[in-house]
Amino acid sequence: MTPTTIDLIAALLFGIAVLHTFAAKLFERLAHRSPRHAGLLHLLGEVEVVFGFWAMVLVLVMALIAGGDAALGYAESRNYTEPLFVFVVMVVAASRPVLQAVLWVVAATARLLPLPTPLASAWLGLAAVPLLGSLITEPAAMTLAALLLAPLVFRPGMPERLKYFALGVLFVNVSIGGTLTSYAAPPVLMVAATWQWDSAFMLATFGWKAALAVLVNATLAALLLRPHLVTANVKAKVSDDGADAGTDAGTDAGTPPVPWTVIAVHLGLLAGVVMLAHHPVAFLALFLLFLGFTQAYERHQSPLILKEALLVGFFLAGLVVLGGLQRWWLQPIVSSLEPLALFFGALGLTALTDNAALTYLGSLITGIDDTSKYMLVAGAVAGGGLTVIANAPNPAGVALLKRGFDDGSIGAVGLLLGAAAPTAVAAAAFLLL
Repeated sequence: MTPTTIDLIAALLFGIAVLHTFAAKLFERLAHRSPRHAGLLHLLGEVEVVFGFWAMVLVLVMALIAGGDAALGYAESRNYTEPLFVFVVMVVAASRPVLQAVLWVVAATARLLPLPTPLASAWLGLAAVPLLGSLITEPAAMTLAALLLAPLVFRPGMPERLKYFALGVLFVNVSIGGTLTSYAAPPVLMVAATWQWDSAFMLATFGWKAALAVLVNATLAALLLRPHLVTANVKAKVSDDGADAGTDAGTDAGTPPVPWTVIAVHLGLLAGVVMLAHHPVAFLALFLLFLGFTQAYERHQSPLILKEALLVGFFLAGLVVLGGLQRWWLQPIVSSLEPLALFFGALGLTALTDNAALTYLGSLITGIDDTSKYMLVAGAVAGGGLTVIANAPNPAGVALLKRGFDDGSIGAVGLLLGAAAPTAVAAAAFLLL
């Protein structure tokens, strides 16, 4: 495939956007040193803004070269269902009634484990919630896990290196934890219909291996976090009734627990959004109903995370626009590799592009054998925690957890190093089991 001028420009801007994500923490530091331009530098330091910003640059360049109609035509030809869904499911899943229900279940389960409650809660947040993503989708699992872990792990007093390791474990576990079914993980969803992979096939071929890797990663993280979780005076704890005693995105201290009737409505709306994940008109209608319900019962709500969710949606929409013109160089690489090389190639490439885009390109290859199909998807999901852009739910985790890191931002190098060991565990599970 011979690239056009627009293709080459899009590849250049995509590369700049990737480098920008690695430099985001630098912009935050510069913002503190240059108060005069702090606003602009803070904006450039927001990881969630990066791909949306460079996608807008691409559309403007296309308008200058090919004309406004062509630029708008390309932008409107993209499928924005995933960004819209992630925005909606983040807001609904992070609502106080849903969070209270999850915290109640986690607290009840933690009391049954022979571990200190903070340690047991952290382990459940890193293991059980990511695996729950196979039912409620990965973006919802990432949102709930991030809100659960924020006051436990991602807080002042926790060593920065342990935060990055825990973040890497969370991202990797969410990426592989959604492979127990055929609809919850975006990279699996891209190939499931084409290759006729149903949930039974996913569980038998990928799911049990992923579950073992998730448990190993979460246990390793819990062992490293144990001294700090057991001795620390964690400010936000889960009370006996399951209500959060005060997190930024959770419930407010001193407020009474949410009635179960309100919780049931929220959980029903969340289930409806998940079941209608591929029908934006339908799940947006449910979202409007959700907004109306939260207004009607405002006394049982905390502020919705609309800003964080919008930024994540903007990020993913930008990735859709920029990624749509990368096929000319990605597909030849994917189609030319032998199965084992394809696994490691997919694992590496997914750090530079969304893993769902990578598997989608694989689904377009005619005559691809079953071993190559397995290796492509296994590598794509195993590498889903290496960078912010590697897996669609990762920006949601960044948006909800970045305040717990130095300078209020998450460094790309720190994430890459933190995710290295859990990625190796996931890769070993898919290759050796």
